[in-house]
Amino acid sequence: MMQEITIEEVYKLPDNTYRLIDIRDDVLVSYGMIPDAIHIKLEDLQNNKLEKVDTIPIDKTLIFYCQIGRKTQQLSDLSFLSLRNCFSLKDGYRGYISYISSKKANDAEKEKIEKDIQHKYHKQLFSPFARACKTYQLISEGDHIAICISGGKDSMLMAKLFQEIKRHNKVSFDLTFLVMDPGYSPENRKLIESNAERLGIPISVFDTRIFDAVDKIDKNPCYICARMRRGHLYNKAKELGCNKIALGHHYDDVIETIMMGMLYGGQTQTMMPKLHSSNFEKMELIRPMYFIREDDIKSWAKYYDLHFLQCACHFTDTCTTCHADGTTSSKRLETKKLIAELKKKNPYIEANIFKSVENINLDTVLSYKKDGIKHNFLDEY
Repeated sequence: MMQEITIEEVYKLPDNTYRLIDIRDDVLVSYGMIPDAIHIKLEDLQNNKLEKVDTIPIDKTLIFYCQIGRKTQQLSDLSFLSLRNCFSLKDGYRGYISYISSKKANDAEKEKIEKDIQHKYHKQLFSPFARACKTYQLISEGDHIAICISGGKDSMLMAKLFQEIKRHNKVSFDLTFLVMDPGYSPENRKLIESNAERLGIPISVFDTRIFDAVDKIDKNPCYICARMRRGHLYNKAKELGCNKIALGHHYDDVIETIMMGMLYGGQTQTMMPKLHSSNFEKMELIRPMYFIREDDIKSWAKYYDLHFLQCACHFTDTCTTCHADGTTSSKRLETKKLIAELKKKNPYIEANIFKSVENINLDTVLSYKKDGIKHNFLDEY
């Protein structure tokens, strides 16, 4: 068994004497890593891929971590590590998240984050946020908007941007910063609360037991969970007097959804910037992050060393590499990688995907649906 070390003990080690190595899969790493860690996937270590293994420093103490600290124990069987000073990070990345969420926010940091939204990140974040609100008429006089905060980087940033746009006072509207706890672990709930405090967001939390209900569902649990979450958010927002809910989907979500619809669903559709609820009368959903790039959101989070919640449901609130099959399937990640590859040859590929649903010519479409009714080009041929 590899000896364990806590994150507090790691940070007591002399600088430049150790190296953190993240062995999680690409999906989990995309949500964030411990600062200065290097990423080498577990299977690359186990298969002794030299181009990966050669990046491990020989003269430093090696501290491996996964999501919750289980899978790193398997590394003790690898012969090329046997002569090195190696540790497993106790509780893994989740232990690190618990450590940083225990730190108290300070007023100076809050003030800097506020000012940087106005200056340092104005062009990348606030400007496209305001442009989406104007282009798609997302905010109207007298609105009461529920800012739905999942705990991830996107929704937390959206809350800050709404605070900033409200200060401009061009339109009078009210905000409620709404957090639904569908059954998070105490550590994950604490992370949301500490991040909200650090960012100066006055959240209102309400509890549901969605995770418990979804645990009993075998077929499409993630789809059912998403539908149940949306329903609870609409219901709570309406109860609080809101007429709109705001979600933190960004530009990359939009173009990935377009591609996924084509490649996996056999249809052309997009994630709309706003839509009326079909189940909650006079309620509307808006997506004001529509023009913001994910890389800019990541840059903002990294600059302040902010670490946010990922899905954290009962299916993913564990190290995915600890599952029996050892694999993680993500059509969205596959699509993200495909777009990145296409961009290498055509730098305009992302903008073209986005524009493709703005420039549909019905004269060259075989069939389409309108209000649930299917129309065929032969109808008017």
